[in-house]
Amino acid sequence: MDFVGYLRPRVRLVSRFGGVGLALGGAGVLLVVAAGETVSFASRKVFAVAALAFGFAILGWSGSVFAGSAVENAQKYLDSNTGWTEADSRKAMTVIGSLGAGGMVGVTVMTLVLRAAY
Repeated sequence: MDFVGYLRPRVRLVSRFGGVGLALGGAGVLLVVAAGETVSFASRKVFAVAALAFGFAILGWSGSVFAGSAVENAQKYLDSNTGWTEADSRKAMTVIGSLGAGGMVGVTVMTLVLRAAY
């Protein structure tokens, strides 16, 4: 497999969920402002939630890499048949991290747009 063929599905996954996070971050700021809060308050709170998701994903991804093979071997030994794999865990953490990173960008863009409008 060539490098582009290897990279394409990964970039597609990150960009798709990053775009969803971008939309959710912008919509979150709009919703909080529509509820009567200031743009500054909305920006800080929604950005913090997106950063929390991003940080959780970084921690979860590193945990998957660090302990993934041990968990898979323990499942084989215990015959638990849960279907958990290190690759699936890393993919889930990539989705959560992309949502968080996109959310932080979405908050930043929406904050700039709202501040320019006021």
